[in-house]
Amino acid sequence: MKNYLAALQAKTSQNNYNKLSAINNTEVHKAVYESAELCNPDTIFICSDTPDEVAYIRNMAIVAGEESAAIATPGHTFHFDGPYDQGRDRAVTKLLVPKGESLNEALNQIEREEGLTEVQGLCKDSMKGRTMIVRFLTLGPADSEFTIYCLECTDSWYVAHSVDLLYRKGYEAFRKAGPGTEFFNTLHSAGKINEKMVSVNHEKKRIYIDYTTNTVYSINNQYAGNSIGFKKLALRLAIRKAHQEGWLAEHFMIMGVKGPNKRKTYIAGAFPSACGKTSTAMLPGETILADDIGYVRNIGGVCRAVNIECGIFGIIQDINPKDDPLIHEILSNPGEIIFSNVLIKDAKPWWLGMDVELPESGINFTGDWFKGKTDEKGEEVPPAHKNARYTIAQKVLANCDPELENPLGVELGGILYGGRDYRSYVPVQQGFDWEHGIVAYGAALETETTFATIEAEGKHEINIMSIQDFISIPLAQYLHNYLQFGKKLKKMPLVFGVNYFLRDRDTGEFLNGHQDKHIWVKWMELRVNNDVDAIETPTGWIPKYEDLQPLFRQVLNKDYSKEDYIKQFTIRVPENLAKLDRVEKFYHENISDLSSEVWHVLKEQRERLLKAQEKFGDYISPEKLKG
Repeated sequence: MKNYLAALQAKTSQNNYNKLSAINNTEVHKAVYESAELCNPDTIFICSDTPDEVAYIRNMAIVAGEESAAIATPGHTFHFDGPYDQGRDRAVTKLLVPKGESLNEALNQIEREEGLTEVQGLCKDSMKGRTMIVRFLTLGPADSEFTIYCLECTDSWYVAHSVDLLYRKGYEAFRKAGPGTEFFNTLHSAGKINEKMVSVNHEKKRIYIDYTTNTVYSINNQYAGNSIGFKKLALRLAIRKAHQEGWLAEHFMIMGVKGPNKRKTYIAGAFPSACGKTSTAMLPGETILADDIGYVRNIGGVCRAVNIECGIFGIIQDINPKDDPLIHEILSNPGEIIFSNVLIKDAKPWWLGMDVELPESGINFTGDWFKGKTDEKGEEVPPAHKNARYTIAQKVLANCDPELENPLGVELGGILYGGRDYRSYVPVQQGFDWEHGIVAYGAALETETTFATIEAEGKHEINIMSIQDFISIPLAQYLHNYLQFGKKLKKMPLVFGVNYFLRDRDTGEFLNGHQDKHIWVKWMELRVNNDVDAIETPTGWIPKYEDLQPLFRQVLNKDYSKEDYIKQFTIRVPENLAKLDRVEKFYHENISDLSSEVWHVLKEQRERLLKAQEKFGDYISPEKLKG
């Protein structure tokens, strides 16, 4: 067997060699060696997570020019990605699939050997003249049933700094774990960079996931969603691991909702982009445990979950003192924050939707910026990118849940799924049971991609559990696992569907206020704890008016009329039947061997709708459905 440690000595100082030697895992040594052999860095820095080393990485990000501290507030830095690297890149993010295996055609993939040859060819000598930084991390708290060990080799000091805010330090965990410990591995290189320290070969950007070796390859990019292997990239690996071991890796926010007598109930939620996930997780007066990814396990028959991260890589657009006071407070005061792709002017960060007048010049992701500047396509360049971000440690939030580091996680009382549905689903409803909720709200999660009110092909997007882009096993198997997971629990979470975007059928106006979601979440908390009854409808259980009215007064100090209630909770039979048509069409076209259980749930929902339509008509007031 090759002595990988000895082979690394030429590129490591004695101190760095000793730090790597202290980890008694040949596979770790092999991963570091193979990354160095391929990318050919001048030196290797092994981070053992001491305060001095973490500070060194933070400083090197500035020294190297990947971040700038030319900003007035202490602790704040800013970073720019190139104009072609401003978000997750679906087109070049692919699963490497061995010959003989097949995944759903909807999943972006490439034959494994072909993909490895391509991406390793791009990585060849990509770190020449640079330092390769090696970071050890854990997903989930260390020493926990949820823990997954992670290793990232990168030539970006910005990436090495970002992971320190977003993930739990893992060097000691690796050192204690010993031989044979499985880990997720990421190799990242920014590739060729210009004088602004921005990746320039954007047409050769590749993010390939080799699930046979639990390895992510990322080249010619810097945007954190592409370069940090342990967000959505490793989620694909975790989904496969969860499938094999009988748990769930999900695109979840997790919040602690306060109830009567100081009670707290944990509710997880999955939402596609721009459907209310962050604003739900950050509701005032509640606590946030996770904002992006959760692992969920059956522990002693109880559904328990953790946040795999301990930081937030959040979209900054529209954050303002009125709508997001807790985050705005953090962003406005001293503390460690990395701003990315905002506008910088007068030593301050500026972003879209911050509710102040923005400067007419400054620097942004395109370089020197001025109002009216256009790109090579002739399109006007905004002051800041709409996907501009902030990176912070979650513990700095005043509403950070105290159970963030609990190795046992928290018990989930409920799971909610929310899409952008202008026409059919009511603002909040509860599934009749685990199977109905998972299928009708999660597996049928749909987002409308237009404000059009006339039915048209291509205007709706099914996004199963808001995780469809990341599912790395056949979709039918993923849904089967989900249904089976619930059945093995002694105590199943209630499953809810929410829709913050329902519009009036006549005027097109939204029927939900921006803050109304707080009421729906509070109602869920009461339902989980059997404090209120509900009305049975063809699509699920809905709230009673007499339970919502006092909640609006207590939580929002707002009057809630019976007229508003009836408009919001009227069951729209034609629109719900049309939704079922779209969902079933998607399943027929995209998922083979789908569980008969899924078809049964959809069939029963259709039958209930048709029966109610025959009895009450197309539009059914909740008052008519009261028992």
